[in-house]
Amino acid sequence: MARLPVLLIALFFSAAFVDQCRVEAMFWDSTYFTWGVQHASVLNNGNDVQLVLDKISGSAFQTKSEYLFGSIEMLIKLVPGNSAGTVTAYYLSSTGPKHDEIDFEFLGNVSGQPYIIHTNIFTEGVGNREQQFHPWFDPTADFHNYTIHWNPTEVVWYVDSIPIRVFRNYQSEGIGYPNQQGMGVYSSLWNADNWATMGGLVKTDWQCAPFIAQFRNFQDRACKWYGPGSIWQCAAPANWYTSPAYGQLTGAQQGQMQWVRDNYMIYDYCKDTKRFNWNMPPECSKPQY
Repeated sequence: MARLPVLLIALFFSAAFVDQCRVEAMFWDSTYFTWGVQHASVLNNGNDVQLVLDKISGSAFQTKSEYLFGSIEMLIKLVPGNSAGTVTAYYLSSTGPKHDEIDFEFLGNVSGQPYIIHTNIFTEGVGNREQQFHPWFDPTADFHNYTIHWNPTEVVWYVDSIPIRVFRNYQSEGIGYPNQQGMGVYSSLWNADNWATMGGLVKTDWQCAPFIAQFRNFQDRACKWYGPGSIWQCAAPANWYTSPAYGQLTGAQQGQMQWVRDNYMIYDYCKDTKRFNWNMPPECSKPQY
């Protein structure tokens, strides 16, 4: 089995990334339940949220604020056991038909088979940019950190401070980029057995219900959105996340990400020539990191 390189530079950078401008708040301070309220609860003195899915309903919460650029972090412990058909979602999204969206979705599986970490990005309502990974750990045994770092230059998806994907800004070349709309943070646990596990071939086993996902220590180190006037303020060079240190992955981080992509990536839309009939999305020919 491949081993994750021990890279001192990467560890130093990761520690700085996690600690800088950290904002920790109780869930009630920054989020609220949006549906399935009877299936959701706040635990651990307000630091944890538990979402439950059964045959009656799933459950969800979202942030009170919207954001444009910064870092969004959550510790998540996924549904254990036979989680086939379930989806635990954690994503940023604006509203409306031409919305922007940056996704983490965790697709359940039958016992003994790995979860799928599903990522996607929408710009002005256009998505179809999926990349998928198997985790290199058991995401149900403990909490793991899932971070979306987003600035005017790039979007980076991190798992336990390890970058797994980058989407760079090529808007000047006609490629959409999420930089004009504030986005809220959403999390939910829901039944998606029409597609989530083996394309819908494996259905949810309701005898295994209730399904439970846990969320801890939500952190929003990000620029709050108060309308279009926030665009220039949130993109200003004085913001911590617009500094050159966050404009491109370091060489050590690129090595970490390449390790993940070489060993655990299972789908990349940029390699799916059959799906796009060889008319590949333009960003697929551009360097991303």
